[in-house]
Order: sequence, then C-alpha cells, then structure tokens
Amino acid sequence: MLQPLPITSNAFQKLVLGLSLGILLCWINPGITAEIPVPETVRINLKDYSTPIVVQVFKPEGDGPFPLVVFMHGRAGTQEARANLKNPILPGHAAYWMRKGFAVIAPFRPGYGETGGPDMERSGNSITKDGRCIGDHKYKEVAENAAKPMRDLIGWAKSQSWVNPQKILLVGQSVGGLTAVALGANPPSGVLAYINFVGGTGGDPIRNPGNSCFPEVLTELYGSLGKTTKIPNLWLYAENDEYWGATAPIEWHKAFLASGGSGQFVMTAPLPGRGGHSLLQWGGRLWADHTDPFVKSLGF
Repeated sequence: MLQPLPITSNAFQKLVLGLSLGILLCWINPGITAEIPVPETVRINLKDYSTPIVVQVFKPEGDGPFPLVVFMHGRAGTQEARANLKNPILPGHAAYWMRKGFAVIAPFRPGYGETGGPDMERSGNSITKDGRCIGDHKYKEVAENAAKPMRDLIGWAKSQSWVNPQKILLVGQSVGGLTAVALGANPPSGVLAYINFVGGTGGDPIRNPGNSCFPEVLTELYGSLGKTTKIPNLWLYAENDEYWGATAPIEWHKAFLASGGSGQFVMTAPLPGRGGHSLLQWGGRLWADHTDPFVKSLGF
C-alpha cells in the first residue's frame, strides 16, 4: 500500500499559495501559465512606530521606474489570526498587477504579521450571544489609524528609484478597502486613483452573518470622505457578502456620492460556492471585467 508523503507546514503553505495563484490567474485568463512571484521583504522604520513596518515588495523584470500598486490587506477577527498573517497580498493578485507592468508593495500594518505591535484598528465593538451589536463603533479611528502608516510608506516608496512617484494606485480589501477610501479623500501626491474591494468594518459572518454592525456609522463616514474625494475610484462588492450583505454597501456609496464624491460602484453577482467577501480571492472573472477597463482609463 502506498503511503502519502508527509507535507510540512511550510510546504503546505507553498502548495496553497500556488493553487490560489493558479486559480486566480486562470479565472481571469484561462490561457495563463501561473508562476508564483517571490517578494522581497524589507523593513522600514517610521518615526511614530516602535517597530519597523515589514513590507513585501514585488517588481516586474527590469529597473523601472514602474507605476506602483500599494495594497492594503483586510483584518482577521482574532488576535491570533492577525499575528499569524503570512501574506498581506495573495501572490496571484500581485502577479495580476505585475503583468500590467506595476510594481507592488504590500505592508503588514501595525498589529499584523511580522510587523506586530499593538492593535491600532480595533473598533470597540462586540456582539452578544443573541446577535446584538454593542460597543463604541469607532470606525473613523479605525480608518485613520490604518491610513496613517500607509501614507508614510507611500512617502518612502516615492523615494525609491524603481518607483514612478507620479503613478500610484491604491488597492485595498475589506478594512484595507476602507483605508483606500480614507486615503483617497486626501491622497498623497502621485496617487492617481484607488480600487476598493469589499471595503468596510464591523462585520462578523459567524454571529451576525450578512449584517454589518452599526452600518449607519459607516454611511456617515463614507459620506464625509466623499466631500473631499477628487480622484477616480472603483468600488467592488458581491451580492452575497457574508460580512456586510448587499444593502449596506449600496447605502455607503450613495452617501459618498450625495456628499460630492464621484466614482464607479459595482455590485457583482453572488460569488458561487463561497461568501462574497472573498470576491478578490475567488471572483477573478467577476471583478477583472471592471478593473481592466478602469486601469486602462487611467492611462496605464
């Protein structure tokens, strides 16, 4: 009888990443042969943080200068999961941008992964056993605290010889999507646009599936961010998002527009077989038809 070969945790992680890369690229373009891009890891000291910010850097072939994607990851629900974050961006998604000629930086924000440190993005919410939301819903503070190190890191990136400092695109997922919207309301110079994948905060798909806690607070926050947003932007959500549901994101974007913001909002069909909050990871065919023309419209 044949015995299965043992798989170490490191080998298993590489296997999973390879599969996710192949699935993502093949969903976007079935003719692609997937290759796993290997990031460079750099540690950057920022003046207001006690530990270096760890950043994964992906570069296309050549010396550049390249247009730059700044990717902002989401937030796991437990401290353990946040501490064990291994990849702030899926290699498959980094490869998507590299194929378009972009370099990519993907930091571990403070409180996550190799950067570590205190949790700066806690909203103060909790959910009771019967599914009631209670707490402080400090969503503005979440967005501000997540955006601050990103703003500083963009300054670092613009000083690198391989970066075109006038061609920067922000891309964020979940809390990272909210972060992109917050940065886009007062963007650093050189930031031309942003893409918000399923952005928000305050959801719990286990205890309160399909309903964000205090969504009206986010409605107000997104409305305030729309007042000063002048750069192009694309918001992408799926109908079956298990964190927010379908209704709340529509209301968030309506408030963003009503206060003076402008941009494109897309509610995709339900992500088949999975919760829609995984749109970025598993819904390549649903979102690439929108990101491709959006990026092209920016002149890339």
